[in-house]
Amino acid sequence: MNRYINNPIISRKDIPDISPDLIDVTSVFNPGAVKFYDRYLLMLRVQNRGRESFMLVAIGRDRIHFKVENRIVHFEGMDHIKETIYHCYDPRITYLEGMYYIMFAMDMDSGCRLGLAKTNDFQTFKFLGIVSEDDNRNGVLFPEKIKGRYARLDRPNRIQLEGGPVSGNAICLSFSDDLMQWDYAGTVISGRFHYWDERVGAGPPPIKTEAGWIQIYHGIAEHFGSSSIYQAGVLLLDLENPLNVIGRSRYNILEPRELYELTGQVPNVVFPSGAIVEEVDANGFARKDSRVNIYYGAADTCVGLAVTTIDELIRSAMTS
Repeated sequence: MNRYINNPIISRKDIPDISPDLIDVTSVFNPGAVKFYDRYLLMLRVQNRGRESFMLVAIGRDRIHFKVENRIVHFEGMDHIKETIYHCYDPRITYLEGMYYIMFAMDMDSGCRLGLAKTNDFQTFKFLGIVSEDDNRNGVLFPEKIKGRYARLDRPNRIQLEGGPVSGNAICLSFSDDLMQWDYAGTVISGRFHYWDERVGAGPPPIKTEAGWIQIYHGIAEHFGSSSIYQAGVLLLDLENPLNVIGRSRYNILEPRELYELTGQVPNVVFPSGAIVEEVDANGFARKDSRVNIYYGAADTCVGLAVTTIDELIRSAMTS
């Protein structure tokens, strides 16, 4: 991947003051991304000085220059949840059957759950419900059904970190008939001990290509002891059975190197969460020479842009 030379493309200074919750905010990061008609759209995670998370929408006339809208995203219907919701964050946006679906993490008393909402205009958002029973994060929908069923990748949190929260070390596949009730299908990949991706999680929505589903994911190296390093890698999954891994990058394809990635409220982080493919053929496959814009959180503080192509991603996935 090649970083945009003038990264970061969005920083806290670009976030408007929205009283009373967002005044002189602390950070903005981990955006969902989608092409919305002829515009580029990001859904941003913004933290205020109380470390509370909110989501805002940013619209770009191109892939680089964005204007953050002066309103906080409100999910209609979320008020009916009886349990306290502390944070909603890290949205992934998937265009599916004529609707934009947003899957995101929800911190609650019972743990982290996956929430699902939908919109067709990015002005109003309908909360559909909590779509995971157990602690789970990094949920992302496939952009079409597979063998007649909806599909998603997620990361069940089954590992208790010493002195920290529960976490996970596997990207898993689930299927659903209605987007609400999900059946676990199996593990796609697990973390590789002592390598760059000891713990893993899905990134942007899978990209359909003639070679297979491209899945950009994050990997965390923990064996340095003093610091965890968040990096990006790529998978190539079978179109009909995503549990069949065709390729997995041996090396990361993006790692923290620049000052805005190395220094922030969580140092040493690149976290890919949004991807926009520029060219798709008549059959819905991303063209091999198409540019791919990857939007990522840097050090949990700002938003960066990295650019690659479909062909480069496929070749990287085959360097296993």
